[in-house]
Amino acid sequence: MKRFVAALLLVLLVLGLGAGAVFWWREKQLDAFAATDFGLAEARDITIPAGSSPRTVATLLARAGVVSDAGLFYRFLRRGELGPKLRAGEYEFSGPATPAQVADKLISGQQKTYRVTLPEGLRLDEVLQLLAHSELHLDEGKLLALAGDPAWVRRQGVPADRLEGFLFPDTYVFTRPFTAETVLARLVARGLEEAKKAEAERAPGIHLDLLQLVTLASIVEKETGAPEERPHIACVYHNRLRRGMRLQADPTVLYAMMLLRGHFVKNITARDLVTPHPYNTYTEEGLPPGPIANPGAAALRATAAPMACNDLYFVSRNDGTSVFCPTLICHNAAVKTWQQDYWAGKRSTTSPR
Repeated sequence: MKRFVAALLLVLLVLGLGAGAVFWWREKQLDAFAATDFGLAEARDITIPAGSSPRTVATLLARAGVVSDAGLFYRFLRRGELGPKLRAGEYEFSGPATPAQVADKLISGQQKTYRVTLPEGLRLDEVLQLLAHSELHLDEGKLLALAGDPAWVRRQGVPADRLEGFLFPDTYVFTRPFTAETVLARLVARGLEEAKKAEAERAPGIHLDLLQLVTLASIVEKETGAPEERPHIACVYHNRLRRGMRLQADPTVLYAMMLLRGHFVKNITARDLVTPHPYNTYTEEGLPPGPIANPGAAALRATAAPMACNDLYFVSRNDGTSVFCPTLICHNAAVKTWQQDYWAGKRSTTSPR
């Protein structure tokens, strides 16, 4: 009996030593794996679906060449109890990385980003084309359909039937998943937010609803060459509105002609000026029915709180700045100096002798 017990103890000891050796070897193998960089030089995009198990994540990464061994990476995650911390999303991996670095990226949610910048003063059609041809690669047809769908537009909080004027110019960063709906909704939310900020700073005597504010701000945006002149240009238009004068803003004529022709033309003809259209502020009184472009924050603030002035006119100096005038006599003199004489002088200096 004693011999049997001794033999059994010996067997158990051997098994224990063997198990310990296997465990030691496996830990050494895992330590070596964890300390070794691995990965392909070219960038790889990996999408981790929501609800993926740690084993599934390890398999996806190994198949894409991000980690060298799915089983070892799974063991690495288990040892550190990292599985529950992994976040779903789209990730970009480029170049060698240790398993710890790979896991850190997934835990911190450093997803691949898509960036798009919308300059101030773009029209709706220009914004949609930019979105379609940006890193976002959105379907332009889908964008156009949403932007012109009155029901969808009004559900976003826009007091109009189209998104013109409410797609706020800014630099945006998106992570997947995103759609035409979610992208446009985010731009509109920023536009409404900035309009409300401007309304909160409204000057006494300024009585514009949200649509009117954005509409006039879009005209100010398109008329401004020098950024510091926005409050002055806004003052001119407010003065004209108070006196019942037509705004006579050239950008509204260009917009009206675009709607009539179906395409945009940069030049205005004498016939265009007298062509009746709701957006032509040479033929129609007051504000046009809606915005003619997408104004930025500075134009919105200038429109809500313009500078104090008596001016009713402004004329370009052809360098981005303007000459402002309170009377028609002053205005006509500025037109002669900066339009007629200036361009006559340009023509004479370029004419062949």
